[in-house]
Amino acid sequence: MGSGASPAVEPVVDEPAAVADLGSERALLVADVHAGIEVGLRYERGVELDSRADERRERLCALIAETDADRLVVLGDLAHRIAAPDGDEREELETLIRAVTDRVPMTLVEGNHDGGVAEAFVDDLDVIGAGGGVLGGNVGVLHGHTWPNPELLDADVICMGHEHPQVRLEDAVGGSRVERAWLRGALDPGAFVEEDGGERDRSDPPELVVFPAFNERSGGTWVNVDGQSFLAPFLPEALPSGDAYLLDGTRLGDYRRV
Repeated sequence: MGSGASPAVEPVVDEPAAVADLGSERALLVADVHAGIEVGLRYERGVELDSRADERRERLCALIAETDADRLVVLGDLAHRIAAPDGDEREELETLIRAVTDRVPMTLVEGNHDGGVAEAFVDDLDVIGAGGGVLGGNVGVLHGHTWPNPELLDADVICMGHEHPQVRLEDAVGGSRVERAWLRGALDPGAFVEEDGGERDRSDPPELVVFPAFNERSGGTWVNVDGQSFLAPFLPEALPSGDAYLLDGTRLGDYRRV
């Protein structure tokens, strides 16, 4: 993501994942795994797709090995269906969680699609509530579907999911493609929390990093297309200026003007 990226959080080139230095631990961070999405699409829309459950699990485990991570942190929406997991989705989750936790501990930051997941896998996961929390004293984590815990403003960098940022790119002959993207920039603390009772020094605000979705089938917000509304209650106001980056690290400039 370039030299301006926070030293505490470094994206993995060509992957929708980053490595975070948590002091005593090196963590692999991903957002929006949406395990069971094929089951959900069949149930919600009647769309039949071959399952990529094995591929998702193998990619995650390979990334844990490649980055030498001590922990996996999922920034919400580990599961796809909003109801408590059952059937094929629960089976995918069980296999995925077992494969990860055989290697490293796993932390889930609860997302809006994770209803019942923490409860179902209480013995297997460390869980951070929807308001988020701070890991290692310097890295804030949240999903992003609800107003954050004000304590996140004490972090150096805040990592979130939920938004599934994408950019629509046009070529010289009028063709277009949509690619997953990272968003990164200085946070506006006043727009980030609903109410902040603490008197915090806002002269050096945290950096906000909005993660691309790990699951390439989960759609997203086209951040550079007019009329696309953001999903998080604090965006885009909490990120008044920031850069978009492709997964390969290409800096596209101000995400609103790409």
